[in-house]
Amino acid sequence: MGSNQTWITEVTLLGFQVDSALEFFLFGLFSLFYTLTLLGNGVILGLICLDSRLHTPMYFFLSHLAIIDISYASNNVPKMLANLVSQKTTISFVPCIMQTFLYLAFAAAECLILVVMSYDRYVAICHPLHYTFIMSWRVCTVLTSTSWAFSFLWDLVHLVLILKLPFCGPHEINHFFCEILSVLKLACADTWLNQIIIVASCVCILVGPLCLVLGSYARILAAILRIQSAEGRRKAFSTCSSHLCVVGLFFGSAIVLYMTPRSSHSQEQRKILSLFYSLFNPMLNPLIYSLRNAEVKGALRKTLGKKRSV
Repeated sequence: MGSNQTWITEVTLLGFQVDSALEFFLFGLFSLFYTLTLLGNGVILGLICLDSRLHTPMYFFLSHLAIIDISYASNNVPKMLANLVSQKTTISFVPCIMQTFLYLAFAAAECLILVVMSYDRYVAICHPLHYTFIMSWRVCTVLTSTSWAFSFLWDLVHLVLILKLPFCGPHEINHFFCEILSVLKLACADTWLNQIIIVASCVCILVGPLCLVLGSYARILAAILRIQSAEGRRKAFSTCSSHLCVVGLFFGSAIVLYMTPRSSHSQEQRKILSLFYSLFNPMLNPLIYSLRNAEVKGALRKTLGKKRSV
């Protein structure tokens, strides 16, 4: 940092700005949601590890999605919960920047893992005879490792550009966590380059992957419609329905939050959208996969049956 730049030591997270009674209610509600997030994704991870029938590429990718959801929620929610019941709502600037970086990295990783999962379904339905060869464990490992590595390397660009900015106030962030657009408002310099990189990220990490997912499912739909038996079509649709629900929730909320004009949403509406993106999606994902997936429900019944017998 140059001598003419000021480094903020801490900032205040303004949060939801509601009365104290509502704050305690929100604390209880969000604590419940966070617990369900950890429990649901933890159960999914446990079932995939314990049940050999789930040792397939689809559930390998699902385990990575569960890890991302746990990490994603744990990056933002604990500090939000602490601020709801504390008079001191400040956060040191370095942890704030790390929160921003991890938030972006986990979001990017989830986008890419969802693309990989759609490719897996495409191969399973459109090329079933070659599925084992195409989706080998080596390929699966390369796809997931690349997704994680690209996400963190891409978001290092955001981190470097943020650290080059001079921050001289205000010392308040009108949000419940250090969201990147809110952090940039603390800078006392032009952030045009940061804004360009954010737009490029939206195109590369949101629009590009969404197009790949839609393209995969267009091919999948065409293949399903060519299946003669109604039972075969039903089974093919059932293997994709859970993933489509998760894709719709994730990409829908992300696009509304980051690709619609900022003037179309008030700051309070953006907080609610961010909350849906940060807490509700990670909580709903394991519910969607467990309620709509016969194999996961079967593995859960089998595990619970073993515990009862013991």
